[in-house]
Amino acid sequence: MKALVIPDVHLKPYMFKEAAEWMRKGVADRAVCLMDIPDDWNREYDIELYAQTFDAAISFAKEFPDTLWCYGNHDLCYLWNERESGYSRAAAYTVRNKLEELKEALPAGNQIRYIQRIDDVLFCHGGILQAFVEENVKNTDSVDQIIAEINTMGPEQLWSSASPIWYRPQYHQETMYEEDSLLQVVGHTPVEKIYRSTNVISCDVFSTYRDGHPIGTQKYPVIDTVEKILWKEV
Repeated sequence: MKALVIPDVHLKPYMFKEAAEWMRKGVADRAVCLMDIPDDWNREYDIELYAQTFDAAISFAKEFPDTLWCYGNHDLCYLWNERESGYSRAAAYTVRNKLEELKEALPAGNQIRYIQRIDDVLFCHGGILQAFVEENVKNTDSVDQIIAEINTMGPEQLWSSASPIWYRPQYHQETMYEEDSLLQVVGHTPVEKIYRSTNVISCDVFSTYRDGHPIGTQKYPVIDTVEKILWKEV
């Protein structure tokens, strides 16, 4: 299967329009969004832009209902009442309501999760450490059981630098979960280009510097989930 990945959004509604165009052209079988839909530099009072971005996400979800969605830290901070850089008190009500609208737009059984799986490819916002699994997961009989257990966790386990929401494999060299058998596709950490290191493909290439200039290539990775490779960038 070919999966088009929508990296960290951060108030860029055009990303969903571009992704929809690529999906209509048939470049992928389905899409995966790594979210971080709200928040960007100096936009904390632009409530209209928050609403526009979520509305674009909701429209995309309705047109492509089998899209998988992975919570990011900037989404969860509003649901969990946590504070971090970029959090907008002015937009909090809008973000929480729009996240509910997004959830309601998804078909039954397709919930927003921390980790999503297609074949032997795991999609999540930050990255899954082997140590996190060993220290926090009770039932480790299978990959699906491990993912299911992590997807039930709350801020007590996940609002930490080593969790799949926050971890940054781009900066560290710790052992990632199932390095020899699974591919992970992550966002969260801005990078200049889409690249693979060990079993992790990093793709947060739409984030910007404080002055608005792009950090990365602003390309969407298409993942071959059977071959476990970056198939192309569009």
